[in-house]
Amino acid sequence: MIWDGECHFCRRWIERWREITAGEVEYAPYQEIADRFPEIPREQFQRSVVYIDKSGQVFVAAEAVYRSLRCRPSKKWLWWSYQHIPGFAAVSELGYNFIARHRGFASAITHVLWGKDVRPPTYFWAHRWFLRALALVYLIAFVSLWIQIDGLVGSNGILPISDYLSLAHREIGYKTVWILPTLCWFNSSNGFLHFLCGSGVLFSLLLICRIAPAISLGVLFVSYLSLSIAGQAFLSFQWDILLLETGFVAIFFAPWQLWSPSTTAAIQPVSPVAMFLLKVLLFKLMFMSGVVKLTSGDNCWGWINQSFHWSALTALDYHYWTQPLPTVFAWFADKHPEWFKKFSVAFCLVVEIIVPFFIWAPRRPRLIAAGLLIFLQLAIAITGNYCFFNLLTIALCLLLIDDASLRRASPTYAPVAASLREVRALRIAKRLQIANFAAIVVLVMTLPLNFWLCYTALKPEAEWPKPLLVVYARLEPFRILNGYGLFRAMTKERPEIEVEGSADGIDWVSYEFKWKPGDVNRAPRWCAPHQPRLDWQMWFAALGGRRQEDWFQNFVVRLLENEPAVTRLLVRNPFPDKPPRYVRAILFKYQFTTSDERRATGAWWKRREIGEFFPEATLRR
Repeated sequence: MIWDGECHFCRRWIERWREITAGEVEYAPYQEIADRFPEIPREQFQRSVVYIDKSGQVFVAAEAVYRSLRCRPSKKWLWWSYQHIPGFAAVSELGYNFIARHRGFASAITHVLWGKDVRPPTYFWAHRWFLRALALVYLIAFVSLWIQIDGLVGSNGILPISDYLSLAHREIGYKTVWILPTLCWFNSSNGFLHFLCGSGVLFSLLLICRIAPAISLGVLFVSYLSLSIAGQAFLSFQWDILLLETGFVAIFFAPWQLWSPSTTAAIQPVSPVAMFLLKVLLFKLMFMSGVVKLTSGDNCWGWINQSFHWSALTALDYHYWTQPLPTVFAWFADKHPEWFKKFSVAFCLVVEIIVPFFIWAPRRPRLIAAGLLIFLQLAIAITGNYCFFNLLTIALCLLLIDDASLRRASPTYAPVAASLREVRALRIAKRLQIANFAAIVVLVMTLPLNFWLCYTALKPEAEWPKPLLVVYARLEPFRILNGYGLFRAMTKERPEIEVEGSADGIDWVSYEFKWKPGDVNRAPRWCAPHQPRLDWQMWFAALGGRRQEDWFQNFVVRLLENEPAVTRLLVRNPFPDKPPRYVRAILFKYQFTTSDERRATGAWWKRREIGEFFPEATLRR
């Protein structure tokens, strides 16, 4: 390949082609080598690149580019298209000639989009740290659940898993095993639940240490899937299914070896198929979360009668104090001026709907997209306790940061160098890995489903094609393919349940929860990345009513029994020696105090009683 050595645009793209062809093509500027080919006019070298194959055949312009890239299997389609698709060659040559006549402009655009390095991006750093971040999220999730598991779904918990599985098997039969895929079918004791949590902790630590990454991820996925099925309503949150979907795809992204030492981490092959699937997941998560806000019919997101209204961007007038578990910073954020709240809502919609498309862009727009997505997650995390959701989303954003970006940001960063032979050997090994073939199968099966999930977010009334619906129904129980959409409709009131117990039916004492609002003088607390799952479910129960939350009656029964596994989920047990004779629940409406009210009373919340949530109850003999 002969090119113009004085052209800055050519110099950048030749480096990219040199990397792609990996030693199969020699490159030289015509200023050094033109005399060896007197049959080719110098004007031709000045107008376009020239490629001379081993047989001596000469190709110029776009044809030369496609012919030279034919040595890479992944690029052969370009040469085939040039030869066989009508119009492809003409359009290619037209585009090439336009760029050749405007090299200065093309060089400036290249610099804006890619910077100085346009070589194919590598993701060795992202590969290593994404897996560590995912391992950390798994570790947090398992530890957080472990300390609550007995009270939630243990044998004496609120929703015992043994009762749930027995009832499901009685009603549905043997098919229940496929509808509820959990290892708890073999053993549903408290000891086995602890074993699953302990296994999750152990293999999370192994993954952090890069020991058997793929095997560790497989065990983590099976363990967390089993616990999420066992957890019933307490593990039905979007971050639980996001962790499962991310963890499943990461199995094909991880190196399939028993140990991944740091000395070879920089040249380990990164599966492009698995990388693509993880980026699709990040795109789907953000895009769907934004689009469902506009299609929900809730006017507070600014979309009224198919048009945008700045004055209607009122979501943050409610969000800070109605979200399940606000932090203390939410109280201060609620006092922002109205124009800033509206701007924040618009910014959120732009980041969730428009920015995800830049996941597929060249380096600089991609890095800007990563920065905006991470900033949004940090802003959400500061004002609300969303357990490990923000950390997991940020981990996915790490996959947008390529190694060249880190070299620019930190000149001291230098991944382990590998010889050309090592790189080519790793490429061959990568193509031969069974995991990559499996990733391709997953891609073929899930890409149409992911596309349709995003489409139904735009068109909620759209019906699923029957073949896709059948495949989705088979995959859905395993939670490896999910739709997302946080805060589709904004909650505009905050009902809160206060549970009370009494020994005589006259004097009542409140049960205080660890994290949810109760005492109006207690500041909102920070518990993330831990998720207090009972506190979260109390928020849903207050909104939906006790008839929609079957678990609440079981919760009352456990309080009347003074069950230690359940009372440990609370701040303290007001009846440490003898169970209460009666338990009831009262409903209040809460709202943040104003700045003046806070200065006058010291209270963070104000509330008023609105009625009974659960009537006075006692245990029958």
